[in-house]
Amino acid sequence: MHIPDALVVARDGIITHVDAFSAHNVPQGADVHAAPGLIGAGMIDTHVHYPQLEIIGSYGEKLLAWLERYVFPAEAKFADPVHATTIARLFLGQLVAAGTTTASVYCTVHPQSVDAFFTEADALGALMIAGKVLMDRNAPDTLRDTAQRGYDESRALIERWHKRGRLHYAVTPRFAPTSTEAQLDMAGSLLRMREDLFMQTHISENLQEVDWVRSLFPHRRHYLDVYAHAGLIGPRAVLGHGVHLSADEFDACHDADCAIAHCPSSNLFLGSGNFDLFHSMRRERPVRTGLGSDVGAGTSLSALRTLGDGYKVAHALGNRLHAVQAFWLATAGSARALHLEHRIGTVAVGMEADLCVMDPKATPLLALRTGHAETISDILFALMTLGDERCVRETYIAGKKVFTRPADDASP
Repeated sequence: MHIPDALVVARDGIITHVDAFSAHNVPQGADVHAAPGLIGAGMIDTHVHYPQLEIIGSYGEKLLAWLERYVFPAEAKFADPVHATTIARLFLGQLVAAGTTTASVYCTVHPQSVDAFFTEADALGALMIAGKVLMDRNAPDTLRDTAQRGYDESRALIERWHKRGRLHYAVTPRFAPTSTEAQLDMAGSLLRMREDLFMQTHISENLQEVDWVRSLFPHRRHYLDVYAHAGLIGPRAVLGHGVHLSADEFDACHDADCAIAHCPSSNLFLGSGNFDLFHSMRRERPVRTGLGSDVGAGTSLSALRTLGDGYKVAHALGNRLHAVQAFWLATAGSARALHLEHRIGTVAVGMEADLCVMDPKATPLLALRTGHAETISDILFALMTLGDERCVRETYIAGKKVFTRPADDASP
């Protein structure tokens, strides 16, 4: 639904009123924020790595070599809690500047990386999902835990942070090749501790990775079965990428009510392949699917830029991603993927007041393009193909303004 001139009212972090604007329906004593532009739900990122922020845009590798050359050295620095806090603060600042108010975030193997992230996210009042990465093999010594230590550290973090404020914990094995079966089994035990925990990992991003998993787990039917056998697949499980999933695996995802995080920018950047969004969400067998920036292989935290890449990937596969479908994917669709559609992702009475205000004329080119747009769909399509974080005028978390774009920050 589009209201051309709307009033959105929030009290105590909850939306209490959404309607056409009138001076008569502004609550007495309300703190009024006049926000010219498009008021929408805050963007939701279902797959992102905050420790990889400093290696965004690193040159020349595919997935497995990229991990070895860039990711693992960067993540090793998070043994230092001061470094972790510095990057967590910068990451969250960049995230809200891009209009994103909720994300499912990978930390590192170090518990202090989780503490740093959740401390900063809690101060912001944001609904965030995160967890300590579990890796007990096929990684540098500085980034390996053990099955038991990973379990113990994760359990302590769950007790410290899960459901504190708006924070949620995700059990986070990086991906099957970097965890032994013992560690995956213990991750499943962690997940069974509480029914409201999340689980996040990677799956079928790259063909070389798929072959590696097949060699490491020859007794499993397919990649998804590795996780399912360990008790990791179910509601609130979010699988990053899924580019090369088989038909059987899509069916199993549907049956288990888990989700896939579609990361088009990252898949293009690493040459991993094209995820078929329309196949994933087909009417007769829909799989919950959300949008992921996957920074640092993704090259922007902006959902607008990620949607632009998503349009191109869909078109290359013979489909047309409509602007309304795309913005649904970045908001309500991603909320649904995370089983949070009852709280976030739409602007409606009773929902949590996480909002993004976008300016369709943020740059001279956008002003030219949208100046003659005839429909809201046309404006949204221009935003997702020509826009970026400069289009975000304001961001609100739980009804509190946490970001305002400086007036002079709209270069061509």
